[in-house]
Amino acid sequence: MKHLIGAHTFVSGGPASAVDAADKLGFTAMQIFTKNNNQYFARDLTEEEITSFKEKLSNSNIKFVVSHDSYLINLCAKDPDGLSKSRQAFIKELERCEQLGIPHLNFHPGAHTGQGEEDGIKKIAESLNYSHQKTSGYKTKSMLEATAGQGTTLGYKFEQLRKIIDLVDEPDRMTVCIDTAHIWAAGYNIRDPKEYKKVIKEFDDIIGLDRLKCIHMNDSKKELGSRVDRHDHIGKGFIGLEGFTNIMNDKKLEKVPKILETPKEKDQKEDVENIKVLLGLVKK
Repeated sequence: MKHLIGAHTFVSGGPASAVDAADKLGFTAMQIFTKNNNQYFARDLTEEEITSFKEKLSNSNIKFVVSHDSYLINLCAKDPDGLSKSRQAFIKELERCEQLGIPHLNFHPGAHTGQGEEDGIKKIAESLNYSHQKTSGYKTKSMLEATAGQGTTLGYKFEQLRKIIDLVDEPDRMTVCIDTAHIWAAGYNIRDPKEYKKVIKEFDDIIGLDRLKCIHMNDSKKELGSRVDRHDHIGKGFIGLEGFTNIMNDKKLEKVPKILETPKEKDQKEDVENIKVLLGLVKK
């Protein structure tokens, strides 16, 4: 099995431009923003943009695409106006993914900002139920991303992700993404081989590996359990090559697409180097 691997790819001239860039860099998987990630608003995609994206994707070596939603979206926002904006923006992102044929919309669950974790979790599920009702019949899945737990951010425990899924009326529309830097910062030791096996078993027992459809491959600039979200290049942070060796040689995760979100310049040469490092860890 050849690993599906790539990175978050810049979209400079519409979604189709990311396909060109990712294919040129040798990726077999990619993540994109389908709109400006620092705005709630998104204009409608044109038929030309949709057709161009799909045609280029079908003629490329990219076998997996995931979209990341706007950083402004908080599905458990305390402020009613912010919650309404977040829900409408999330629906719009689902719509764009559906139009482009992107199977997953990855998102951070949200920050409860003082409401408390239980109320925050309930509100996230309510937002997802509302969004799913407005997008009935869509093939695009809502992909919960495990977080570092910085501030009041939810989703830093596998149990929290499970609770959200359990409260969603259409659980079949829910998938999950593990971010290595995030779970490390949240206290999950994926560096030590024995502890790594325990972490993956815990994920499988609580959520189920069948829901794991993407792994964000990021080293961490911060220590285990720091609850601070800071990404680093593969092998340069506290997770180290040991942690990524565990992942790259885990047969259970072999078919799960792996996406880099490490620091990069516009030419993304750093992504190419990080992918070489990851593939070099695979034992023959």
